[in-house]
This record gives sequence, C-alpha cells and structure tokens, in this order.
Amino acid sequence: MSARDIYHTHVKAALEKDGWTITHDPLRIERRKNQKLQIDLGAERLLGAEKGTRKIAVEIKSFVGASELDDLYNAVGQFVIYRNTLKRVEPHRELFLAIRSTVYKSLFTEPDDEALRSEENIKLLVFNARTKEVVKWIPPMTS
Repeated sequence: MSARDIYHTHVKAALEKDGWTITHDPLRIERRKNQKLQIDLGAERLLGAEKGTRKIAVEIKSFVGASELDDLYNAVGQFVIYRNTLKRVEPHRELFLAIRSTVYKSLFTEPDDEALRSEENIKLLVFNARTKEVVKWIPPMTS
C-alpha cells in the first residue's frame, strides 16, 4: 500500500464539510490484470431525491518535492492514467486532482497553465490546508 499524501486528512475533511460522503479511502481500481491502482478518495453526494448521486474520485497531490515542475509532471501523468482507467471501470465517476490554493496560484493560473488544464481535461479541487475547506472546483461543480 502506498503512503498517504500529507494533506489526505485535510482533503477528506474539506470534502465532508462540502457535503460529500467518503465512500472509499482509498478507491481501488484495476487497470489491467495484476495492475491495481489506488486513487486517494472516492466520494458521493446526493443530488436530490429523484436525481440520484454524483460520484467522484480524488487524487491528492502535495507539491512539496524539490521541484514544482517535477511534481506537476508526475501529477499530470498519474491523473491521465487514473482518468483513462476510471473511464473503463467506473465511467460514472469523475476524477479530480486536489491541490492547495497556493499550488493552484503558482501552477494553474497563467494562460499556458489553463491551456494545459483544459487540453488534458484536468478537473481541480482547490482546498485551503489551514481551514480544511474547499476553495473552488474547476470547472465549477454543478448539480
């Protein structure tokens, strides 16, 4: 089992404050025979009595390595592999990359950053590590 990200409990608390129920910790999926992946969290939220539930998977990244760019390479690569696998095994579940608000400002606010996020269809859950709250969903979370 891989080690938990240092912000794991922060994101879990932020999701619960935002009305999500944690259903998997971690969410285990099989990429192919003998290749099992672990996405940090699985969660769901009731959309309304007749609309069912919305299901998400959340991969948490701390970006505390020696280089933010190396951390970005790793995060994007992992995100793409997880998203591709989820499309096959749980197509109803959306994948989000959870990052601190300081990382968002540093790596995802310039035009070329937005182009990368958009072209790679990277959905973000931006959280405040101090308050353990969701700051924003990108794209915005809709019911």
